[in-house]
Amino acid sequence: MTQTGSVAEDRLSEWISLGVLASWVSRDAVDEAVEATGKAARRKGGKLPPHVMVYFVMALALLAEEDYEEVWTRLTETLADWGCWDDSQAAVTTGGITQARQRLGEGPVKETFAQVAVPVATEDTPGAFLGPWRKMSIDGLEWDVPDTAANAAAFGYPGSGKDGSPAAYPKARAVTIGECASHAPVLAAIGPCTSKGSGEQSLARTLYPRLSADWLLIADRNFYNWQDWCAAADTGAALLWRVKSDLILEPLEFFMDGSYRSVLVNPKITGKARDKIRDAARAGEDLDPGKARCVRVVEYEVPDRAGDGKDEIIALITTITEFTGAPAGILARAYNERWEHETGNRQLKTYLRGPGKILRSQSPDLVKQEIWGYLLTHYAISALICTAATAAGIDPDRVKFKRTVRIIRRRIDDPAFPP
Repeated sequence: MTQTGSVAEDRLSEWISLGVLASWVSRDAVDEAVEATGKAARRKGGKLPPHVMVYFVMALALLAEEDYEEVWTRLTETLADWGCWDDSQAAVTTGGITQARQRLGEGPVKETFAQVAVPVATEDTPGAFLGPWRKMSIDGLEWDVPDTAANAAAFGYPGSGKDGSPAAYPKARAVTIGECASHAPVLAAIGPCTSKGSGEQSLARTLYPRLSADWLLIADRNFYNWQDWCAAADTGAALLWRVKSDLILEPLEFFMDGSYRSVLVNPKITGKARDKIRDAARAGEDLDPGKARCVRVVEYEVPDRAGDGKDEIIALITTITEFTGAPAGILARAYNERWEHETGNRQLKTYLRGPGKILRSQSPDLVKQEIWGYLLTHYAISALICTAATAAGIDPDRVKFKRTVRIIRRRIDDPAFPP
């Protein structure tokens, strides 16, 4: 660990002891989410009010190795330290906790995430922006869930291995949009891994209307299709997506940085009508956005990445059509930051949940609730790291996520978890 990294982690440890996580998932936000989803407590004085159960779901993610009773004990001790919990309320059973989770359902935790999960990097955070655009990325991940009849029916068993045999456990799928600099997820959709509409493209499609105009959304080649490109571009966000080699990108004009102008044509348009659109694009005429979109193409070669002696050509398309706004070399380096999303997924699934572990929940609604709890907890920790690193003047990547989780777990008996 470098000296600057140590400074950031020292600052991190100090802030955790002050209960800074509460600033990322505040009681007000939780209460608003509970109210908005119609899950407010029907009577006062109940042992397990909804807002406490939202924090309990987050604590399940933070303490993935512990059983219900231990998580409950450690959480209520923290709540008591904050003066908002009566020890006489703490005598609850595992069955009672399960019933309280069932009453809560998915909605309040999902809505809490929607309310609190926003980008956290500032202009002082190294690498957070490309010009006026905040660098964001999209990717998917899968979760093994308990092999119950209800989970199997809801999520299914995707094919596994070369022979296509079914997986050992049902799997849920999530697609998230996250901030490259902080790894914080800010948009998410959850669904099954099998059945119609369960693919990454289908889940991502529900997120595109919520893009912000000051974002640069970076995506791998599995996300491109005409419909989704148009939907995402129409939000005003800048896009930088890799495309597959079978997409025809005819050069219409070459730029000084080596990139070139091309046109995407609605695949429903063929023959002479398609040729006419390309001629109009070459002449610089205005195009009907329902039929065609002008893009800029950046191509570059990666030597022998697969280890087979062959070079790989990467083709990127972007809505940033002026090369002076973002030269080709800068865009190529920005695309490489899509791998930051893989780092965030690893933090979520390996360091929080634990490698190879399945989720706890026996029913589909609670599976989704549990995943939203993981996303909320990952967001809070990522935001905390980014804030500490930015204050120390270093890249958030230099603060170890795994060590941060250990610090938080050690200090959860302090007032470290939100009241």
